[in-house]
Amino acid sequence: MSNKPTILLVDDDAELRELVSRYLMNHDFQVICVDGAPAMDKVLLETTPELLILDLMMPGEDGLSVAKRLKASHNNIPIIMLSAKGEDVDRIVGLEVGADDYLSKPFNPRELLARVRAVMRRPGQQQENEGSTQRFSFGDFVLDTQRHQLTHKGELLHLTTSEYELLEILVQHPNQVLNRDMLVSKLKGYDRSPFDRSIDVRVTRLRAKLEKAEGSPHHIQTIWGKGYLFVPNPEG
Repeated sequence: MSNKPTILLVDDDAELRELVSRYLMNHDFQVICVDGAPAMDKVLLETTPELLILDLMMPGEDGLSVAKRLKASHNNIPIIMLSAKGEDVDRIVGLEVGADDYLSKPFNPRELLARVRAVMRRPGQQQENEGSTQRFSFGDFVLDTQRHQLTHKGELLHLTTSEYELLEILVQHPNQVLNRDMLVSKLKGYDRSPFDRSIDVRVTRLRAKLEKAEGSPHHIQTIWGKGYLFVPNPEG
């Protein structure tokens, strides 16, 4: 049995599936290709891939609907969404329904590979990072950087890969204002403008999950015109 990480590629473009799958397989990934949501569902009944690459515009059930359905069922598979549409609104909607990253077509396969490596938890990564493992406590939360998990009062709180990476950056810089440019530079695998509003979407999603779990304490605060401030022990 192969130890290579498995990627499930869902796209109705046969030429793109061939190009992307060949490129990723040449970089030590195992790739399963399907042409739409029904075929994807059949694959997911038999295997759990480490990553889902999902086309936004497909016949039948589109990528946004698929992503929303998978996240609603508490499926923890990271999702990179692909689309021929390059508008910011499409990217933001994709992120809002739970996608971990978004890439506009046409794209360079090398860029997709960089995004894949940034989003996926590669085999052996936790062991490689074991020497620098830290546990961050704030309020009733504990962030375990070895297990890549966030718990609240001992209960696991599900975060997408991008939400986890954002929170890890914030907790490592407590009581320090981080602007969009700083956040983009610290997020691995991202090469975006500091004015990219998808950073705000990630912050909003993460903040909503923390506040839903803990109630009134606001750990992530917006400093208008400057950026975001992480407060481990907010007052009130």
